[in-house]
Amino acid sequence: MNDERKERAGGRLVTVVVVVLALLVGGGYAAAYGVAGDKLARGTTIGGVDVGGKTPADAEAALRDGLDLADTVEVSVDGSTAEVDAAEAGLSVDYPASVEAAGREKSLHPGELWDYFAGGEDAEPVVAVDDAALERTVDRLAGDLGTEPVDGTITFVDGRPEVSEPEPGRGIDAETAADALVAAYLSGERARLEITELEPDIDADDVQQALDDVATPAVSGPVTLKVGSAQLRLAPEQYAPALSFEARDGALALVVDAAKLQPAVDAATAGKGEPVDARIELRDGKPRVVKAKPGVTFAPDDLAAAMLDVVVKPDGQRTAEIQGTVQQPEFTTADARALGVKRQVSSFTTYFPYATYRNVNIGRAAEIVDGTLLKPGEVFSLNGIVGERTVENGFTTGTIISNGIFVEDLGGGVSQMATTTFNAMFYAGLEDIEHKPHSVYIDRYPVGREATVAWPTVDLRFRNDTEYGVLISAKLTPSTPSSQGELTVSMYSTKIWDITEVTSDRYAYVSPGTRTLDTTNCVPNTGYSGFQVDVTRIFKRPGSDEVVKREKFHTDYIASDTVICRPPGSLSNPPGGGGN
Repeated sequence: MNDERKERAGGRLVTVVVVVLALLVGGGYAAAYGVAGDKLARGTTIGGVDVGGKTPADAEAALRDGLDLADTVEVSVDGSTAEVDAAEAGLSVDYPASVEAAGREKSLHPGELWDYFAGGEDAEPVVAVDDAALERTVDRLAGDLGTEPVDGTITFVDGRPEVSEPEPGRGIDAETAADALVAAYLSGERARLEITELEPDIDADDVQQALDDVATPAVSGPVTLKVGSAQLRLAPEQYAPALSFEARDGALALVVDAAKLQPAVDAATAGKGEPVDARIELRDGKPRVVKAKPGVTFAPDDLAAAMLDVVVKPDGQRTAEIQGTVQQPEFTTADARALGVKRQVSSFTTYFPYATYRNVNIGRAAEIVDGTLLKPGEVFSLNGIVGERTVENGFTTGTIISNGIFVEDLGGGVSQMATTTFNAMFYAGLEDIEHKPHSVYIDRYPVGREATVAWPTVDLRFRNDTEYGVLISAKLTPSTPSSQGELTVSMYSTKIWDITEVTSDRYAYVSPGTRTLDTTNCVPNTGYSGFQVDVTRIFKRPGSDEVVKREKFHTDYIASDTVICRPPGSLSNPPGGGGN
C-alpha cells in the first residue's frame, strides 16, 4: 500500500518536473514566473500545516488557523512536575517569522523557479521568547532549590585592596531552560530542567587579573592632581575610599566616585570656597605650620576621569591635569615657615580670686587673643583684637576702677588679660608702644609691670620689632570657690633676647582719702597709700652677659581711697570710667 502511494507520488513529481522542464525549455520563464511569484514552494509545511503554493499572507493565515500548540508546557524539575503557562513563560509563535523562514525568493532564476515546483519541506515554527518572562518562570521553578552565584570583587580597606572570592550558585541555567521549554512547547513533550551549579560572571581568574593589572597599581603610591598652578598630592589612604569595582562584560572595571573623592580634595584645598591662608598653631605645646589651601573649582566628572586615568600608572607618571580655576591664598605655607616661629620665647602667669564675672570676661578675652600671629612690624592692640566689651561680644558686668575707685561695669576683669599680655611682651623683648598701669596698685599684679584697658580710650599696644613672626597663646584656668584662677600668656618665635629686670624700691608715698558715694554701682573699699616705682628692662643676647640696652618704665600709683556707700540718690557724686 505504501509502495503504491510512493509510486503515485513519484509519478506526480515526474509529471510536475516534466511540465516545468517543458516550460523552461520552451523559454516560458515568464509563464513559470507568473505561476511561482513569491509563493512558498509546493509541498511546504510549517509544524505540519500545509502552506505550499501560498503567498506569504495566505500562508500566515493558514498557519494561524491550522497550527495547534498546547497552551501549557509540562515541566519536571528535580523529580517534581509542574505545568507552565506558555504565555506567562514568554513563549509564543512568531507567525510572520515562521513564514519568512520557510519561504523562497521571488526570482526568474531557473533554480528559484525549480525550487517552487520541485521544492518544499516541513519547517518548525519560529518561537518568540520574552527573556524577562522566561527568567521569572525559571526562577519560580527553581524555587528554594536555587541560590544566586556571587561575583568575585575587590574592595579597598585602609588604602589596600582586599579580594572577595567568587562563589558558585545553584539553579536552572537560563539558556538551557529556554532551549528545553521551546522544544517542549513545539513537541508537546515534557521539558526536563536540571538544577545545576551556576558559575558567577566574575570568576577567580577575572579577580586575579583585576588585582594584578588595576587594584594593586592603583594604590601603589600617591597621586598628584594639577589644577592650574595648584598641585594636590593625595595619598592612597585618602583617595582609596573613592575607588571601587563593578562587573562589566564579564570583567571587573575600576570606578571612581567623584563625590567620595571630593572630601580628600577638600582636605588638600579650600574646596569651592575662598582660599585659606596658612596659619601657625600649637600642637603638643610646639608651634606647627598648618598649610595654606588654594580655592579650586572644577567639574566632578573631570576629577573622576583624571583619577581613573592616572591612578593605574607607574611611579613617575602619576600626575594628572584637570581643567579648572584656582585662587591662591595671600599668606602661603612658605610665608608661614619663613616667619621662624619655632619655640616659646616668653610666658607669664597671673592669678585672680574667685568671681564668676572674672571667669567669663577674662576667659572671653583670652579666647579671642589666643592664636594671634604678629608678623614682623605688626602692632598688637588689645582693644583692636578683643573689641568692645559688650554682652553681644560675650562679656558680662564686673568690677572696674573708675576715677580711682571700684565700680561695676561691663568687662570688669579684662585688665587681667592686659597685664598678663604686657608681661609676656616684656619678657619677649618686643617694643612697647602704649600701656597704662592701673591708677591704683593691685597687689595680685607685679608692681610697675602691669596694664589696664578701657574701651575705646585706654589700650595696650606693642610692636613686633623683630624679623620673625610672634604667635601669642592665651590659656585660662577658671577660678573656683576653693581655688584661684590662672591666666597664662605665652609667645612663640625665634629667640633673640634674654630679658631680665630690676625693680626699684617704692617711693613718694601718698596717703588715701575718704569718699562717701550714693551711686548704684558703688563698691565699698578700705583705702591704702599710693607710691611711685621704676622698673628697668635689660636686653642681652641669648647666652651672652653683655647688656645691649636698657629700658625704664616709671609708674605713679595714686592712693586708693576709702569708699563708704550710701543709699542711691541720697548724695551727689558722679562716677568716671576705667578697668581692672
